[in-house]
Amino acid sequence: MTTKILIIGACGQIGTELTTKLRSIYGNDNVIASDIRKLNSDIVNNGIFEVVNALDYNQIEHLIEKYHITDVYLMAALLSATAEKNPAFAWDLNMNSLFHVLNLAKAGKIKKIFWPSSIAVFGPTTPRDNTPQYTIMEPSTVYGISKQTGERWCEYYHNQYGVDVRSIRYPGLISWTTEPGGGTTDYAVDIYHKALENGTFECFLSEETKLPMMYMDDAIRATVEIMQANADDVKIRSSYNLSGISFTPAEIADEIKKHIPDFTISYKPDFRQKIADSWPASIDDSSARKDWGWKHDFEMDSMTKVMLDNLR
Repeated sequence: MTTKILIIGACGQIGTELTTKLRSIYGNDNVIASDIRKLNSDIVNNGIFEVVNALDYNQIEHLIEKYHITDVYLMAALLSATAEKNPAFAWDLNMNSLFHVLNLAKAGKIKKIFWPSSIAVFGPTTPRDNTPQYTIMEPSTVYGISKQTGERWCEYYHNQYGVDVRSIRYPGLISWTTEPGGGTTDYAVDIYHKALENGTFECFLSEETKLPMMYMDDAIRATVEIMQANADDVKIRSSYNLSGISFTPAEIADEIKKHIPDFTISYKPDFRQKIADSWPASIDDSSARKDWGWKHDFEMDSMTKVMLDNLR
């Protein structure tokens, strides 16, 4: 049976690159991109694109039937900093879009779901260093609360109804192809843009705020690999810890200075500092490495070179 993929939220930071990658693997005609609005972008212009509201069950069901979809990647969400400004809508979008897809799978209309979780599921009471797969989770943000709840529902639908849902907890993601998208870790994208534009950057986190990060190519590869893994190898149906690199704003600034010696950074922590302080500094992802063979490729130096080369 041909794999037919629907990506909901395809125009977002992750969705854009995921769509491109999946089309390169499965072919343009087998990967349907969708989002709430139609932007003038490569993923809209270079393949099948549909406007869909992730909160509309009937619209999603219609697309699944129209294109004989087997796999759904649900990437639509309101991210951490943005969600704090509109908690009710964030909860509605992040939770009900998931229910729609889980219920369509439960009804036998799709075979497999990818749903992203996040390090935001952890909170200030979580062990900060080498955060284990199973640990205290008391998230303090709307985004984190919705992701933690989503993990529980994914596991429930798998255990109760046999739904094949797969998930990873993304750390902060760094990419040169899309603009920063309202996340607390997005300073680590913006810093490269500002370094090249004007040689200076004002960071909204303190210089010693260490957070888990990952270059986007690694995150996309992990997403594809968990979806291609044998179902028996995917042993965790809530969400897998995923780790790449951990660094502070001061460390990434030092790395940039190796390429742009005159680069300067200043610090003006805002409301996002409190969010960052509630998150891990580093992640133990040994379960993902053991169960389906995950390993990251990019370190801070190789990522910085690729970011600056491409943004130039």
